[in-house]
Amino acid sequence: MTKKQKKMLYRIIAALALVLVLKLLPPLPASVELPLYCIPYLVVGWDVLRKALLGIKNRQPFDECFLMAVATVGAFALGDYVEGCAVIIFYQIGELFQGVAVGKSRRSISALMDIRPDYANIEGEDGKLEQVDPDEVEIGTIIVVQPGERVPIDGVIVEGASTLNTAALTGESLPRDVRSGDEVISGCVNMSGLLKVRTTKEFGESTVSKILDLVENSSMKKARAENFITRFARVYTPAVCYGALALAFIPPIVLLLMGQPARFGDWVYRALTFLVISCPCALVISIPLSFFGGIGGASACGILVKGSTYLEELADTRVVVFDKTGTLTQGTFKVVKVCPVEGGTEDGLVEAAALAESWSKHPISLSIKAAYGKDIDSARVTDVEELGGHGVTAKVDGKLVAAGNARLMEKLGLTVPDVPQTGTIVHVAIDGKYAGYLLISDVVKPHSAQAIKGLKQAGVRKTVMLTGDAEPVAKAVSAELGIDEYHAGLLPGDKVDQIEKLLAAKKPKEMLAFVGDGINDAPVLSRVDVGIAMGALGSDAAIEAADVVLMDDDPAKIALAMRIARRTKSIVYQNIVFALAIKAACLLLGALGIANMWAAIFADVGVMVLAVLNATRALYTKDLVKKDKLD
Repeated sequence: MTKKQKKMLYRIIAALALVLVLKLLPPLPASVELPLYCIPYLVVGWDVLRKALLGIKNRQPFDECFLMAVATVGAFALGDYVEGCAVIIFYQIGELFQGVAVGKSRRSISALMDIRPDYANIEGEDGKLEQVDPDEVEIGTIIVVQPGERVPIDGVIVEGASTLNTAALTGESLPRDVRSGDEVISGCVNMSGLLKVRTTKEFGESTVSKILDLVENSSMKKARAENFITRFARVYTPAVCYGALALAFIPPIVLLLMGQPARFGDWVYRALTFLVISCPCALVISIPLSFFGGIGGASACGILVKGSTYLEELADTRVVVFDKTGTLTQGTFKVVKVCPVEGGTEDGLVEAAALAESWSKHPISLSIKAAYGKDIDSARVTDVEELGGHGVTAKVDGKLVAAGNARLMEKLGLTVPDVPQTGTIVHVAIDGKYAGYLLISDVVKPHSAQAIKGLKQAGVRKTVMLTGDAEPVAKAVSAELGIDEYHAGLLPGDKVDQIEKLLAAKKPKEMLAFVGDGINDAPVLSRVDVGIAMGALGSDAAIEAADVVLMDDDPAKIALAMRIARRTKSIVYQNIVFALAIKAACLLLGALGIANMWAAIFADVGVMVLAVLNATRALYTKDLVKKDKLD
């Protein structure tokens, strides 16, 4: 409990004790009894009265404080001092309970995402370490990360070797070994050796800052259920106030006109009971808390959801579209065959392709450079041009080298041979003449087949794979993983066209998700209902473009994210139905005079407590993680 919550607890205990003492006293005159009961009432409820008066002053009177103030003051006016005190006491108990529950959820998320570094170590001229604010560290600064400390800023290791704990970012307990030359991202914990890191980003642009901003701003994007409750409360609260007013005055007037006793006090009591019952606390509090818990539970598993609206849409997803390279496959390509034309050499062909691809960061380019196995002399390469969906052209030792797919060769007016093997083929042309090809294979990720199976079990009716790779490769991968549909040989623009067709073909209330690497697929991620970035650890583009970010490279977590989303949505609708059903029944009973003020207290505080308890279930995902692993 916070200091404020403890203070409220003491106020509640003091008020309860005073009411019990007064109840045990012998009957007193009303002139004495009223001021005595006002003491416990004001002890526990002065802040409710204050908020109600401020609401009236600001011309926004219709909230739960106004309802409670009118109901309790009205009870006092009718001489029901004990009930008036009981209503305000139990209302404050409910508010206290809700505050503790919310605080617990926030602390749980904070503990899960406790990755913000407090300082960065910079080595001074005398060799001593100086702790500085991470915001003050410039790009290119050498920082020192000692064992047990968090990496404060993204960078590259220039000295040392260690093991990093990435659990706070990925949800995985398996540590990662790093050494000189490796990239490290902020938020990871250095477990063993001392590291010297050259920063490559400012603190505000580092991974840890982007993740924290994402989590902190997730509440800004509200789900449809949240927006409904907000709109509902705006209409509902003034409606029940006017309904209570009508209940207090219309029946007595009708009874008088009919020549019967008006029983004005009874109808006012019913109206006050009606007000207490009608308080929408359970809905207003539990719905956002449910989504907040769902986002927090997903964060614990290394799944970052940018807002409750995306959690809700993820729960309704029935079509999932995948990029292939780096998403379903490892993206670690390897040259398995080199086929030069007659008169050429394998080494010469690989060298020409590697130099032409020297500036590219594409996985295929990296595999060619790995096959070359030598340091690349960038002085030998000029006039590099990367052609999206085709390949690259460059001048190597003054000769024009083109390396890419069959479309690039066709563009150059060259004929390529038929290659029977499955894999990615990089054709090479030197000075306008065909020089041969390289066969490159990618490897399917170990959990990709499990991911597709998990999605089917989670209710996804259709899986689709989009790739720029050749037809035979796409067909082989699709068959191996059990994907329903695939489209091969696609340019970046073609992927968007295919997505448009799939969006047009899906059912009205179905959502479509796209899973990609978040860098090359930004246009598609932005177009679909739910954009999911895979393997995005340290990827700025992924964090910016996607709605859901998976912080590790495991595609099986997509099904887990959907299970979390569906449980959260289920909890939300359970709370809505439960709260409205109980309140509707109690409102009817209250209007008929069957339910008294004590029943009203249960309908308000009891329902709120039960709804909040149910909402906190969204935070706990251990059973879903366990089920996901068993599947």
